[in-house]
Amino acid sequence: QVQLVESGGGLVQAGGSLRLSCAASGSISSVNTMGWYRQAPGKERELVADITTGGRTDYADSVKGRFTISRDGAKNTVYLQMNSLKPEDTCVYYCNYKSIWGATYWGQGTQVTVSS
Repeated sequence: QVQLVESGGGLVQAGGSLRLSCAASGSISSVNTMGWYRQAPGKERELVADITTGGRTDYADSVKGRFTISRDGAKNTVYLQMNSLKPEDTCVYYCNYKSIWGATYWGQGTQVTVSS
């Protein structure tokens, strides 16, 4: 089992910044992918960004150039720095962990609200 604890959501004005953090604990595999997904009401959950233990990153086109994902391997923590936030970024953001064997875990979600 892997537990994910998220922090850093909140309310911010358009153009502002927020930083999300997600700390993983439990049975962490040496090779894994951690990332962030988001889900708006009535819509499917979508990938925002993810990062492998090797440092390879992947971003949704809608956040490229504005969001940066990083990780601290020693702390099993992934970060999402969100800059130039837009009202359409308003969503519940979920931390995700995928082991090399395909096991997937989710955080409880953190609300990000961007006011115009």
